[in-house]
Amino acid sequence: MAKITRLYDLFQPEHYDIFLDISRETKHFRGKTVIQGIAQQTEIALHQKDLEVKVVYVNDEKTPFEIDSANEVIRLQLSQAGNVTLTVEYEAELTDSMMGIYPSYYEVDGVQKQLVGTQFETTFARQAFPGIDEPEAKATFDLAIKYDEHDGETILSNMPEIKVVDGIHYFDTTVKMSTYLIAFAFGDLQSKMTKTTSGVQVGVFATKAHQAQELDFALDIAKRSIEFYEEFYHTAYPLPHSWQLALPDFSAGAMENWGLVTYREAYLLLDPKNTALETKQLVATVIAHELAHQWFGDLVTMQWWDDLWLNESFANMMEYVAIDAIEPDWHIWEMFQTSDVPAALQRDATDGVQSVHVQVQNPAEIDALFDGAIVYAKGARMLVMVRALIGDEALRTGLKQYFNNHQYGNAKGADLWAALGEAAGIDVGAIMHSWLEQPGYPVVNVEVVDGQLTISQQQFFIGEGQNAGRQWQIPLKGNYEVVPQILDQPTLSLGDYQQLRNENGQPFRLNVGNESHFIVHYAKDLLADILGALGQLGAIDQLQILQDLRLLAEGNQISYAEIVPLLEKFADSSSAVVNDVLYRLAGDLKKFVQPDSEEEANLQKFFNQLSAKQVQRLGWKTRTAESNDDQLTRPYVLGAALYAKNPEAILAAHELFEQNQNQLSNLSADIRSYVLSNEVKNFNNERLFNQLMEQYRQSTDPSYKADLSRALTATTNEKQIKAIIEKFEDASTIKPQDLRAWFRGLLANAKGQQLTWDWIRNDWKWLEDTVGGDMEFNTFITVIANIFRTPARLEEFKAFFEPKLQTPGLTREITMDIKVIEGRVKLIQAEKAAVNTAIEKIIA
Repeated sequence: MAKITRLYDLFQPEHYDIFLDISRETKHFRGKTVIQGIAQQTEIALHQKDLEVKVVYVNDEKTPFEIDSANEVIRLQLSQAGNVTLTVEYEAELTDSMMGIYPSYYEVDGVQKQLVGTQFETTFARQAFPGIDEPEAKATFDLAIKYDEHDGETILSNMPEIKVVDGIHYFDTTVKMSTYLIAFAFGDLQSKMTKTTSGVQVGVFATKAHQAQELDFALDIAKRSIEFYEEFYHTAYPLPHSWQLALPDFSAGAMENWGLVTYREAYLLLDPKNTALETKQLVATVIAHELAHQWFGDLVTMQWWDDLWLNESFANMMEYVAIDAIEPDWHIWEMFQTSDVPAALQRDATDGVQSVHVQVQNPAEIDALFDGAIVYAKGARMLVMVRALIGDEALRTGLKQYFNNHQYGNAKGADLWAALGEAAGIDVGAIMHSWLEQPGYPVVNVEVVDGQLTISQQQFFIGEGQNAGRQWQIPLKGNYEVVPQILDQPTLSLGDYQQLRNENGQPFRLNVGNESHFIVHYAKDLLADILGALGQLGAIDQLQILQDLRLLAEGNQISYAEIVPLLEKFADSSSAVVNDVLYRLAGDLKKFVQPDSEEEANLQKFFNQLSAKQVQRLGWKTRTAESNDDQLTRPYVLGAALYAKNPEAILAAHELFEQNQNQLSNLSADIRSYVLSNEVKNFNNERLFNQLMEQYRQSTDPSYKADLSRALTATTNEKQIKAIIEKFEDASTIKPQDLRAWFRGLLANAKGQQLTWDWIRNDWKWLEDTVGGDMEFNTFITVIANIFRTPARLEEFKAFFEPKLQTPGLTREITMDIKVIEGRVKLIQAEKAAVNTAIEKIIA
């Protein structure tokens, strides 16, 4: 595919008038787009994709044009450069790819309905109207839409509707914005409204397949998030309204269209009476993330996609800042430590990973930039480091200046560093350059050499890695005063260890608070000192110890066998974050055992030892006024007990199922998936399978549907596994947006892996045609790589995917994932015997 030519260099649009006449019945639309702008030369082009262009006028004169489908453009020859008005009349089809203008399908009382919506990020606005579909090409827009309207239907867009004439809905002129942020939707919707203290109208919209109370939580979070951001940014929300819309079919998690934010239903709607706290926290952070974008991404937009991190990394950090402010009792930064941090550390340790800032030329590569673990999670961690370095006051002052300088325009990463650095009085850009431009991260080794406490840095790899001599400016955050703020050299001696230890009266530690993007490898005696004072450490510090040990074992710098005896030291913790990392680490031990083997039976006994006291303490039912930590910990320990085949746990889950079998959705949401999975694993029959599959088809509760998916993919019945796989391509049962979770569940199931792996190899073309334009498409490959662990599977993976290495957007993913599986295979071969011996000793 051809390299990207920046069309904005040739033609700068200033204003669009867009008219669309859309038919849901025929899945067809007509369009007329009028663009006023400035041509820099006589040969210009407009983006288009799959538009049947009927006629083009230049300054009201009919003009010849050439369609260049390979480059997704219309080429035009003008008589002269300068101010010009372009008019394009065209027709096109609605898509079923969840890109461009597309229908979402849902049912109400057994009747199928459609809700038409849009998804224009990254380069799909060109499927709806011709224009300069690049972030830098900001313009104002007048939108007019006619559609096959039914009584009582609602139409929404970025700006308020100002009139309806002859069935055409006219919307107010937008502020200056990028094409990918334009959005509209129409259909039979319900809504709830409120206003912020500054007068911004906030609304939540959903189909009538949902109960009205499912909108309440999102409305409250959205309102309070906007109020928080206006105060924190010292910058008013720039539009009259903020609509939040749940789409039944949606490829991404959510999308920050300015004034009309779109979401998967799972990330906006929830039952306030029966939703797990973890799900509430997730939904709240997604809403806060998208609303952070209304300033950071929408008001000020990256100039080109290589600075995508400017949008996503910042919004990812701000979602936690906002929710921490409006729901302080949630301690939401703990969720950052258990979700974003491990994702970033795992992914970023694979050789070949992209840097946060990465050059992009090919259009197909743009979607591949959306690596959640890097652009979102690692980038957010970078900004958390900056926030810790400069403090909130300088952060807010710098942001206000950044918005003032670039509002309604575009910016690069250097512009943000300059504004923050000026506010803080330090060269932020110089510190952050090594984190932004380099892939990977360092391990800081801490040891006593000839009596001197010595630290050194080198790049950390999981699996094979090519040492390129990279160095970072590392915010060390040490607990001894002698530790410098930044380590900017390979090795540093801090002084006589024994003297420092005596003066400080506590074990030496780095990265206190776990805010910086590195891990620490302490020499054995220094680690023993820390573990001896475990009771004096807070939850995040305990999490960090286990996190770093786990990664060091993954990177073959220590043995997993050394960690096994340490786990019981953490088993009685009442902290949810400690239990999260504890059971994540214990779960990693599963790769060293074969299903239904003596080694697995030993591991199950170990899981029982780890979880027994906590299961007894917490039980299966939520108690009145119990802590958030207890609510979040219960699923970890019950899941461990069920894996351990604890007969009391199996029976307790079965009894809960029987008590609720006529209304399974009423099971407490925090344990529901465990109850359902237990039933499928231990009490399965055809009637149960059919009951759960039918409930999946009928339910509109995203949380309950996810629980049913997890349970059904746990089946060991081959007939049922085949029945599920037959539904993979049946969108009336499993929507394409939800397929990855079903695929992953069956692939991770030892009894289902072969059939599932066969399906994706046989039906790859169908998958590519169905979700190939989705920015999450390549994560199907990631899912496979995160599960495969044998030499045979490695060879099969390579045989299937290596011929696809030249596919745009897949090259990096395939290359990295081969390394991921190779590293795991080698680790298992090297460690298996020692790990299983260590487990035997613990359970003896």
